[in-house]
Amino acid sequence: ISTIFWNFFKYNKKNSTFASSLCSSATWVGGGYINGTAEYVYLPDYGLAWAQAPFGYALSLVLGGLFFAKPMRSRGYVTMLDPFQQLYGKRMGGLLFIPALMGEIFWSAAILSALGATLSVIVDININMSVVISALIAIFYTLVGGLYSVAYTDVVQLFCIFLGLWISVPFALSNPAVSDIGLSAKEEIYQSPWLGNIKPEDNWLWADNFFLLMLGGIPWQVYFQRVLSASSATYAQVLSFIAAFGCLVMAVPSVLIGAIGASTDWNQTTYGSLAPKDKDESDMILPIVLQHLCPPYISFFGLGAVSAAVMSSADSSILSASSMFARNIYQLAFRQSASDTEIVWVMRITIFVFGALATAMALLTGSVYGLWYLSSDLVYVIIFPQLLSVLFVKGTNTYGSVAAYIFGLLLRIGGGEPYLKLPPFIYYPGWVTVERVHHLTGDVEFFVQQRFPFKSVSMVASFLANVAFSYLTKYLFESGMLSHKYDFLDAVVSKHSKEIMDKTTLVSNHDNIILSEMAPVRQALGATIAGTFTNTEVLSDDGESSPESFHSDN
Repeated sequence: ISTIFWNFFKYNKKNSTFASSLCSSATWVGGGYINGTAEYVYLPDYGLAWAQAPFGYALSLVLGGLFFAKPMRSRGYVTMLDPFQQLYGKRMGGLLFIPALMGEIFWSAAILSALGATLSVIVDININMSVVISALIAIFYTLVGGLYSVAYTDVVQLFCIFLGLWISVPFALSNPAVSDIGLSAKEEIYQSPWLGNIKPEDNWLWADNFFLLMLGGIPWQVYFQRVLSASSATYAQVLSFIAAFGCLVMAVPSVLIGAIGASTDWNQTTYGSLAPKDKDESDMILPIVLQHLCPPYISFFGLGAVSAAVMSSADSSILSASSMFARNIYQLAFRQSASDTEIVWVMRITIFVFGALATAMALLTGSVYGLWYLSSDLVYVIIFPQLLSVLFVKGTNTYGSVAAYIFGLLLRIGGGEPYLKLPPFIYYPGWVTVERVHHLTGDVEFFVQQRFPFKSVSMVASFLANVAFSYLTKYLFESGMLSHKYDFLDAVVSKHSKEIMDKTTLVSNHDNIILSEMAPVRQALGATIAGTFTNTEVLSDDGESSPESFHSDN
């Protein structure tokens, strides 16, 4: 379990960039990615114009490689939460762990649920049983091999996805019930053209969702566990760029399958007279196309692709959550003196616990997608501006971080969430009431749609709150307008207190220690823990790899 991926790179440098790039691509190309892309291409009035995930996630990897991979990797961080705990303290790091954990758990749950639904369509087995079996397999090999096993299985799974979907596409295209997808892209045959369109009144909504994917796709531990385990900062950047290209390539068969679904006369198939959209089964268009437009033996190849997509994402997500908890919560916040064996067992236990939690959530299919959607928003609104501040803005502190957390959370939740049936208490400009009809039951549902880009506004407000409150509290304390005794977070006056001292130690023999008597030192970790949590090649006291040098003027 303590075999960390950067050792794999160290001893396999010839193939490290290629292999790690495949792993990064496989992490994003999950069940939700390929199913969701096909769904939005198929949906009338949405189409390819609203299938933002392939382009959004690809750009997030490019931006991550350009601006975030190098500073995170060169400073020797181990998890995404390390810079937060080092600058803002262990309590703030624990607070930021909550949305990060929610995102990982609900993402795993959503894609496990997608696999269960796919198996129920193609193989006609119990959904709950398929979810449990899939989760147990992912938990088992992650528990046994850690990131090393995740790396190798991701490479195999990515090839399974590519092969399985591309084998299915020609058979589906040649089915007599399928019209020319080139013609149905621009003209209405059985439904609206699958290229889709963006209405003028939806421009801001489209842009808001696109920025959520592009920028909100960066601050995830599943991405940074690849970046931080690379053999160098340059390798970390290169693997991000190659992985971005891989995400785009892997989306092509899903787009084609969605287009095939929109070009099919379902009355000529074994599916039935009603189209999937009229049965509220648009989210199942990919397995439905595989089942009813392809020969049975080809359907199983497609099923293997969907299963591989799910496993490649679920194992990475579970490992990410457990590694953040073991290092940033258990070791740094509660048990700094924990032994190597103890940390290893904590990781093993949390892999099982978080895997079981994701499985339990996957069985509650009614709200998993909504919870994952909201968690993605929270990652974008809360964690991204915090990461931006801690890496690139000099002078932010814990008070600003707390204010940013509160501002972002209130503004985002205030806009409501239709997936969770959460009504808004902040009505942003341009809001409308939308009617949703359930075709099978005939029920009519009304919900408020915020066409104002409130998610991006919440993110910007969170970032500005961090900067403003940080400089305000710094001025108030340093000017003497507020007494030093009110600096209860030790964020301004006691800048080098125990709360934020990750790489420093006291070196004075006197009873009264002053700030000038502190010196940076290397972390004192056992051999196993150093291999588990620390890339010792970059932990040095020079200016480039020491995070303190980036905030020395605070």
